[in-house]
Amino acid sequence: MANLVVRNLDQRIVDALKQRAARHGRSAEAEPRAILEDVLLGVPKKKSFAQALVSMPNVGRDEDFARLKDADEDAYVPTTSPLSPVIRRIFTIPEYAY
Repeated sequence: MANLVVRNLDQRIVDALKQRAARHGRSAEAEPRAILEDVLLGVPKKKSFAQALVSMPNVGRDEDFARLKDADEDAYVPTTSPLSPVIRRIFTIPEYAY
């Protein structure tokens, strides 16, 4: 393995590095190694399922995504959706089908 020496660091950077190392349970030597690995090699951090759900954008209400029946089922378009009349016109769904 190669060695890397960084000179003339501001004391605030050294202090912040030591604090960060302590938070992560690493030595002050291991912390910059981990930072460089993350930044330069792009080691992806895996999200938990809960984190993935929380990161999803809010794109509407449940009513906005009402399920349409499959083609072999009776035609159904929810009447609560503002797009219902448009969908009925596009697919020529008869009035009695909903």
